[in-house]
Amino acid sequence: MQQRQLGPFSVSAIGLGCMNLSHAYGVPPAPEQAEALLLAALDAGITLFDTAALYGFGANEELVGRVLAPHRNRITLASKCGMTGVEGKRVIDGRPETLKRTCEDSLRRLRTEVIDLYYLHRWDKQVPIEDSVGALAELVREGKIRSIGLSEVSAATLRRAHAVHPIAALQTEYSLWTRNAEIAVLDACKQLGVAFVAFSPLGRGFLADGLPDMATLAALDGKDIRRAMPRFAADNYAANLDFLAAYRDIAAAAGCTPAQLALAWLFTRGEHVIPIPGTTRLAHLREDVAASRVQLRVETLQQLDALLARLPIAGARYNATTQTEIDTEEFRA
Repeated sequence: MQQRQLGPFSVSAIGLGCMNLSHAYGVPPAPEQAEALLLAALDAGITLFDTAALYGFGANEELVGRVLAPHRNRITLASKCGMTGVEGKRVIDGRPETLKRTCEDSLRRLRTEVIDLYYLHRWDKQVPIEDSVGALAELVREGKIRSIGLSEVSAATLRRAHAVHPIAALQTEYSLWTRNAEIAVLDACKQLGVAFVAFSPLGRGFLADGLPDMATLAALDGKDIRRAMPRFAADNYAANLDFLAAYRDIAAAAGCTPAQLALAWLFTRGEHVIPIPGTTRLAHLREDVAASRVQLRVETLQQLDALLARLPIAGARYNATTQTEIDTEEFRA
């Protein structure tokens, strides 16, 4: 596995997003299936594992801690605070006292004395970013976390935070079907020496050809978060299937799967970009890992740009309510 730099850590070029082992995409897999996948990822050379207090309202951290604690010295462990489950509801709370309490809970669930990379999962806009990052800086000094990350923030907010304490990584959605990062924050990360961690690099399954038709979309579990996302609304998705058909052809011509094409494209966006696909299936895990060996020709990149220009993705990535909770730059229609 190729390596990339994330703050003080050298990590696998592809990390593992652990969220969907416990959260968000319908019924999670059985515990033994989730455990097998985590260990398979470790054996495949993945060293960056990404979880959060929110995922499964603590269940994902408990899973990761139970399975990976015996291998703690082999991995870079990332988790998140600032957005948690409170009495069964998702709550954004960036107050310093809350972040410190959440960290103690995460350390216990993860069965570790220190978290390598601790993200502010969402910026609580009721709390100055300087105050939230200041609290995380105290956790660094106390030896409870090794480095600080931010999630779903703009270049301007990143710079404000970085002035308080060096930021090791910024995480936001980035893929062929979500390129908002290219407005400003991708370059800001490069300028500041901040790793850019791309979540949902497979377009929430779309770019992996996981939802190939309207029937598959309609069959999504009732609690699947994609049901509330505009791009997966029936009218938008019908239009996006035209893009998908042409995208499949480009992948075939490049000699790789659609998922591998999406990940390989991200590797061309900068040495500081680290995708963290998530999956519940061993076959998909192996497919994703193999993407690190795919080399794309200039002609393939040009074909992808031309396809996006001809068939732009229909629909916003979040609904209006969720959009108010994030701080990322957005393209204007």
